[in-house]
Amino acid sequence: MFTDMDYELEEDKLGIPTVPGTVTLKKDANNLIGISIGGGAQYCPCLYIVQVFDNTPAALDGTLAAGDEITGVNGKAVKGKTKVEVAKMIQAVQGEAVIHYNKLQADPKQGKSLDIVLKKVKHRLVENLSSGTADALGLSRAILCNDGLVKRLEELEKTAELYKGLMEHTKRLLRAFFELSQTHRAFGDVFSVIGVREPQAAASEAFVKFADAHRNIEKYGIQLLKTIKPMLHDLNTYLNKAIPDTKLTIRKYLDVKFEYLSYCLKVKEMDDEEYSSIAMGEPLYRVSTGNYEYRLVLRCRQEARARFAKMRKDVLEKIELLDQKHVQDIVFQLQRFVSGMSHYYNDCYAVLKEADVFPIEVDLSRTMINYSSQPFSYTDEDEEEEGGGEGGGSSAGRQAENGAEKLIDDE
Repeated sequence: MFTDMDYELEEDKLGIPTVPGTVTLKKDANNLIGISIGGGAQYCPCLYIVQVFDNTPAALDGTLAAGDEITGVNGKAVKGKTKVEVAKMIQAVQGEAVIHYNKLQADPKQGKSLDIVLKKVKHRLVENLSSGTADALGLSRAILCNDGLVKRLEELEKTAELYKGLMEHTKRLLRAFFELSQTHRAFGDVFSVIGVREPQAAASEAFVKFADAHRNIEKYGIQLLKTIKPMLHDLNTYLNKAIPDTKLTIRKYLDVKFEYLSYCLKVKEMDDEEYSSIAMGEPLYRVSTGNYEYRLVLRCRQEARARFAKMRKDVLEKIELLDQKHVQDIVFQLQRFVSGMSHYYNDCYAVLKEADVFPIEVDLSRTMINYSSQPFSYTDEDEEEEGGGEGGGSSAGRQAENGAEKLIDDE
């Protein structure tokens, strides 16, 4: 039996206050409350909670936390007992266990030392290293490194590249169809001028009909542009909002994960230090004075783990939703694209089929496209003013060609 006299040093609480309390926990089907215990005789004057396990009575109740001191079980003091003896005391209780404790009023900032910050940096380095490289550099690969979510981040990068390619292709397609529409409009204007000025009724009707067909094709092209253009907005929203937001969430998750890993590593190092001192038979000051530094790190580890679990859940949900949106969005965009192209080509085919005006019968002796002096007479001055000379055509033909060129140049 150990008494207070067995401990030569007073407790060193590091300025961390404690508040006494009592909690009653109903045991589960395995007769457990869900905690692990550390400290106790013969090396430490305090018995404390090392870990509260998930989905157990203690975790569901939420009162007890890592680092809290256990002072009694069902009204019996535990001072001077070993952790094994206290565990047996709890196990011996049937139904409900009454735990007396001193709540550690710890500020997590106190536990976030420079050592923890450096460990986070180390984990960031190790995350992207292969096992061989890490071993060669003397860097241990901690648990949870090479996380599957990091691989999902790489997949997001590939998806982003896919959307960039789709956007560039869509932009090129829009430009091409715009230019094609302007060309059809120019053709329509030229044929319209010829048809209006053609003195022969049959030929005039044919040219006007062919001009209308080209103008309709221009309208169909504009409709296609209006159909495809919203694709750019949708693709841009996914590329520049949805993906970056998810990537940012993953980076926040990684930061929380590295912090949790850092506290895990710190706990292991302190455990190793304690085991080493016991093996050499040399007392360890922090253990002999209540192990408050260790208990503070335990509390920080528990809170970091809770943040890590919550952030991981959020990231998984966000990635799943993003994947669903990606599949649905790609299918919708492709359907819109194919549907728009199909309507465009069907409309163009129909209007050109209806405008079946060839061959156009023209009496060259009566047409406006006439290089002789009959039925119209030209003077040298007229030809000079209207661009006559070698290879020159009629005034109307010249004006129509110039008009088409001007329309294309303006666009």
